Amino acid sequence: MPDRLVRAPYPMTKVFYRPALAQVLRVDQLTQSENLLALRMGTGEPLNHEPGQFVQVSLFGYGEAPISICSSPKGKEGFEICVREVGTVSGAIHDLEPGDWIGIRGPYGRGFPVVELEGKDVLIVAGGIGMAPLRSLVGHIRDNRRRYGRIIVVYGAKNPAAILFKNDLKVWFEDEGIELYVTVDSPDESWTGRSGVVTSIIRDLDLGSSASMNAVVVGPPVMYRFVAMELFRHGLTEDRIIFSLERRFKCGIGKCGHCQVNDLYVCRDGPVFRYSELLGRSEAVEVWAPEEQ
Repeated sequence: MPDRLVRAPYPMTKVFYRPALAQVLRVDQLTQSENLLALRMGTGEPLNHEPGQFVQVSLFGYGEAPISICSSPKGKEGFEICVREVGTVSGAIHDLEPGDWIGIRGPYGRGFPVVELEGKDVLIVAGGIGMAPLRSLVGHIRDNRRRYGRIIVVYGAKNPAAILFKNDLKVWFEDEGIELYVTVDSPDESWTGRSGVVTSIIRDLDLGSSASMNAVVVGPPVMYRFVAMELFRHGLTEDRIIFSLERRFKCGIGKCGHCQVNDLYVCRDGPVFRYSELLGRSEAVEVWAPEEQ
């Protein structure tokens, strides 16, 4: 049996049990399937989220969907979400225009341990849409750069057209405080960068003293096992590898059971977990321990 998960006090500063109105300020098309929406709560108050948390977004007549917050908490006038068009609700959100109103519940969940990571080196690994919640973490670190050590960002996308946040990537590349690596699985004729999976980059990284390095990983579940294998080979331990799990959240507050994984409710106890918290919980991800080498 896994060690008992120590549940921190619920990190929300305010809980919306019913949707509160938020207005769409701006819509940016990132790719053919993803839009970035800038929102502001109707009350004018900040969302007060933590990097890694999510909101339940609702549209009357369509339904509700969980979406990660992808902006830094420092933004006082609003926040941003990245929406991939995959169904009825997300499709309706894609049709929104500036000035439209939507419903927001949250922020919900346990975010990235930004305070615990202070003073440490951080390797951030994103796969596909996993860059959305990690954009919030990178933004927070850049807003508080002196509190953190070495920062490495590794981002993998299916192809060049699927790369998210191109403007942000350009800024991060020019930031001397960030080491950025971008790769694609299937390059086209226009692509001049790296190609291959993210593990091929991690394998070649010089992480220095592994005792000071923590890794934060968000992407498709199949990626986690192989990223963990490379991190273990670099000397990282289970308590210094952090995952964010993706589940179909319904209520967002640990009541309906749709996101239950073994004894955990991902929406409430996560979605962010340390690897050590997932060992022995087979329904979480395909975990792999160093002794299996």
